Amino acid sequence: MKTILAGGTVVTMRNDQLAVLENQSIVIEDGVIREITDTDAITPPHRAATVRERSEPSATAEVQVIDASGHLVTPGFVNAHHHLYQSLTRGLVGVQNAALFDWLRALYPEWRHLDHDAVKTAAMVSIGELLLSGCTTTNDHFYIFPRGGDARIESVLEAADALGMRIHACRGSMSVGTSDGGLPPDDCTQPEDEILDDCARVIEAYHDPDPYAMVRIDLAPCSPFSISPQLLRDTLALAREKGVLLHTHAAETMDEDRYCLEKFGLRPIPFLHEHDWLGRDVYLAHCVHLDDADINLLAETGTSVAHCPCSNMRLGSGIARIARMLEKGITVGIGVDGSSSNDGGNVLAEARQALLLQRVHGGPAALSTAQAFGLLTVGGAALFSRAKLGRIEPGMAADLALFRADDIAFAGAVAQDPLGALMLCHAPRADRVIVNGRTVVKDGHLANADEHKLAHELNTIVRERFR
Repeated sequence: MKTILAGGTVVTMRNDQLAVLENQSIVIEDGVIREITDTDAITPPHRAATVRERSEPSATAEVQVIDASGHLVTPGFVNAHHHLYQSLTRGLVGVQNAALFDWLRALYPEWRHLDHDAVKTAAMVSIGELLLSGCTTTNDHFYIFPRGGDARIESVLEAADALGMRIHACRGSMSVGTSDGGLPPDDCTQPEDEILDDCARVIEAYHDPDPYAMVRIDLAPCSPFSISPQLLRDTLALAREKGVLLHTHAAETMDEDRYCLEKFGLRPIPFLHEHDWLGRDVYLAHCVHLDDADINLLAETGTSVAHCPCSNMRLGSGIARIARMLEKGITVGIGVDGSSSNDGGNVLAEARQALLLQRVHGGPAALSTAQAFGLLTVGGAALFSRAKLGRIEPGMAADLALFRADDIAFAGAVAQDPLGALMLCHAPRADRVIVNGRTVVKDGHLANADEHKLAHELNTIVRERFR
């Protein structure tokens, strides 16, 4: 099947520069962008500036022409950090005003009720929200596997497959419970040999190294202090043996700084460096509390950062020095983080928040609209080491988001500057989203699930077990 998106205004990064191209048509085949050209140059009958959508036979294959006129067409956005199951406990009254450590201590007992059905339903809700915001690739940092339960990484993978999301599924881990001075209850942790065995299992079963892979597996301890130093080293060795990425939380709060100093005699980034846990195959979530030496170390080692501004504000964690990281050449992507510390999953809105927060910290020139857009697209793609994502060019994956230019949320701004409309206005739903060449959002609604039914199912589970 060949698909042509005809007549849209393309907004993308090209050679680290923003490009806004009007009246463009994008030819898609086998999940890949094959051609981008002026719509007027397309040979009839494939030119269809006034056709809403149709399929028509050609001499070689069926061709679907989709009218993209009146739309802003962007690369599919990349979400660099999430906990998809956390839609089960978003808005929980008891943690609405809590800082991170108190927030975790209150939520771990709730999360011990996780099982396959709850995690899958919650993941579908979280993925649905992401897709509706134009996100086509997401991380999921899944690190809590209650003892005796049946929650597995398959719970998340099934949800992503059902809705058509491209995913970096992180097999997370926690092995240090309260009896050993950790934060989680012991029954929310796992024995370390069991963790390593399952990490190896899921890599073998699901990791796809293909440049256009829909599923990749990353290894991701919850935090440097939620597992033993030995498991930290063993996880690193396994990841590098198998050629998968490493991920963890780091330097999120001052409480974490103090905890690591008391337990290890080092702050989080030096501690990770001591264990060789920095490098081009590592991306760290948050990195709020970094000094100049920390930032230099991340830059020197090629370590990437997943920036989660809403979560950092919601928990009162602080303002990450993203503008300084970009100046030093650090790869930075945007993450919405879990729904229990963000309460939403709109990745386009998250990039706007990143832009505004850097300006609170560093003035109106601290982060430009083009830089914020880059965090959403090429930054997230580079963080995941995915050279085929994040741009609209021939040979790139056919992951695209279409936003109606006549949406009232863009009115006025889109006539001034399409990028300004996307990054400064309040983000509307995407009108259409395409992942791997397949439509997963159409007319502003999920194509592969009933949103209202999903919401009802999740609310039922929450009322029964998570409040």
